[in-house]
Amino acid sequence: MRRIRLLVLNAALGVLDYRVPDGMAVEHGSVVVAPLGPRQVTGIVWEEERLPGESVPEAKLRPILSVLPVRPLHAQLRRLIEWTADYYCASMSSVARMVLASGGALKGGVTVTEYRLTGTQPDRMTPQRKQALEKLVDRQGTIRELAAIAGVSDGVLRGLVSQGVLEPEEVDADRPYPRAQPDHAEPVLSPQQAEVADELVRAVEAEDFAPILLDGVTGSGKTETYFEPVAAAIRAGRQVLVLLPEIALTENFLRRFEDRFGVVPVLWHSSLKSSERRRAWRAIARAPEEGGAQVVVGARSALFLPYANLGLIVVDEAHEISFKQDDGVRYNARDVAVMRGHFERIPVVLASATPALESLHMAETGTYRKLDLPSRFGGATLPTIRLLDLTEEPPERGRWLAPTLAHELFARMERGEQTLLFLNRRGYAPLTLCRNCGYRFQCKQCSAWLVEHRFSHRLACHHCGHEEPTPEACPECGEKDSLVPCGPGVERVADEVREIAPEARIAVATSDTLNTPARAAEFVAMAESGAIDVIVGTQLVTKGFHFPDLTLVGVVDADLGLEGGDLRAAERVYQQIAQVAGRAGRASKPGEVLIQTRHPEAPVIAALAEGDRDAFYAAELEARRHANAPPFGRWAAIIVSSEDEKEARLAAARIGDARPRLDDIMILGPAPAPLAQLRGRYRYRLLINAKRTAALQDAIRDWLGPLELPRGVRVGIDIDPYSFV
Repeated sequence: MRRIRLLVLNAALGVLDYRVPDGMAVEHGSVVVAPLGPRQVTGIVWEEERLPGESVPEAKLRPILSVLPVRPLHAQLRRLIEWTADYYCASMSSVARMVLASGGALKGGVTVTEYRLTGTQPDRMTPQRKQALEKLVDRQGTIRELAAIAGVSDGVLRGLVSQGVLEPEEVDADRPYPRAQPDHAEPVLSPQQAEVADELVRAVEAEDFAPILLDGVTGSGKTETYFEPVAAAIRAGRQVLVLLPEIALTENFLRRFEDRFGVVPVLWHSSLKSSERRRAWRAIARAPEEGGAQVVVGARSALFLPYANLGLIVVDEAHEISFKQDDGVRYNARDVAVMRGHFERIPVVLASATPALESLHMAETGTYRKLDLPSRFGGATLPTIRLLDLTEEPPERGRWLAPTLAHELFARMERGEQTLLFLNRRGYAPLTLCRNCGYRFQCKQCSAWLVEHRFSHRLACHHCGHEEPTPEACPECGEKDSLVPCGPGVERVADEVREIAPEARIAVATSDTLNTPARAAEFVAMAESGAIDVIVGTQLVTKGFHFPDLTLVGVVDADLGLEGGDLRAAERVYQQIAQVAGRAGRASKPGEVLIQTRHPEAPVIAALAEGDRDAFYAAELEARRHANAPPFGRWAAIIVSSEDEKEARLAAARIGDARPRLDDIMILGPAPAPLAQLRGRYRYRLLINAKRTAALQDAIRDWLGPLELPRGVRVGIDIDPYSFV
């Protein structure tokens, strides 16, 4: 090719035309560096006919500067970029940036310095040095990696380097990862599991697109079952991607993976160091027979990596809303995973005990194939469920646990069993006010209350991250000892457990306390060893964990998720409580679930009590059919924001006045968003309800494209929204 069209990784620049210098070879998908004025920009060579814009005359073309030393992005990945940008009304440049997510990976091969013991003893032995020498036998790695293994500071190891106790060695930064062994420890599956696993293996061997919904009750062994098609893909020399919704689940999953395949998989998530991301990215871009990555376990962004030979995608806990990205490109990883499977012609497994209504509907209509695991593994039974009507059995004044729940908690402790108390509210209290003047602590950047965190002695906004120390006196009236917490968070429930059971060993499990894989691993180890009596946690503990001695689950406030304007509230509450209930009785000991509620008659609460998932889903589907809501209709949101409230309001009104008048699309708003201010920006929302057959994205682009708005105004488009704040 002598002239090329370049997708530049800058949405403001769009598409640019360049010339290829003599002697330089490029192809579609090549990643290149090109001049732009005095700067240099990175771009991807694209098919000219697939990108908009008029061609630049030959005489005006500037030559590209170089081709980066990475393999060209293959056509299937380029089609995924195009589809994602089109469906979610995003720029192709923004999607492409997620593909080229590691700048270091684009620079070619490099070496890193690692260290290992020489056998020499240090001049002076200290407890830290002794610990390092004991734990680093037969170990090699960077100073930071070895320090983490040894549990000492970097300075301790650097002192050992200076004395010749550790010696350096230059190694290839792209060295291959250890190879997974598909026959390392083949499990003994139940007849149900074996039947489903065989079906999944056949889907992998067919090497064709096959969206599969793996619907298994909690504790049915879905992970062990889908490990078998993973093994089949490894044997065939294909790559596997497993998506997990939470980083806190990673360590637990990695241990199970290592037990099955002998090594840990390649990881991809936001907490990786830049060197780790670089190594993973380049391994993923190589086929397994070339020493490339075999199995990748990652967060939603792992979907856009340049796999060399992808053969299977598994989306674990596929119902989870954390698969939906709420800023930037607002994509849903569950749906994009299915589309990547479509372009790659490979099977995609959506695994869940509480599938999304949309996924169930796709299975009912035959678009997805549905495989069931209806019973728990190893003879374990599903827990019994009881409702505690708080209008008839209220907690004692100033407390949040009903007497029956507190009594059952004591009974479990006496038997050496564990209890999980679930409340999806972080911190100590959602609101702090002054009893003297009524002052309420509110975020200065958001229209939200500051949440008190007593463990860290701070007030925090869970929307923008603002934090401030908890004051001793009211900032409004100056009165001391007048600040009162209102409502419970998990820390307050944990304090109540300490009051009624001082001897209880308590762990608080939230995204604040388990914010790294190492902390999550420590929590799991303590729970499995019996070092914890009571776990108090948020939605983080509703999935993925298996504690054999956990026999009681208490849902502190089942009605909490039904409040507010969430259009999927009932489904979300059902999923959360059903998932947390599934933590009880997963081994030989029977489990029990106590659900505290003030509305036992609510359909979702009644369905949970009766264990009738199918009846709840059928009723919810019928309600959505009447409302033309997903999966029967389509939703989209337009979010207008500005740092100036008047500017945001006028811009939203202007957008509303320009709305199209279409028979198959209804547009509501604009109205102030429920969270009217976020990170210092005032927000207005419009909600779109469209028929399934409507050309929704085209209508939005035709509507918003011609509008010229002030520079301070941002307009966000959210297709298939999950957040309504």
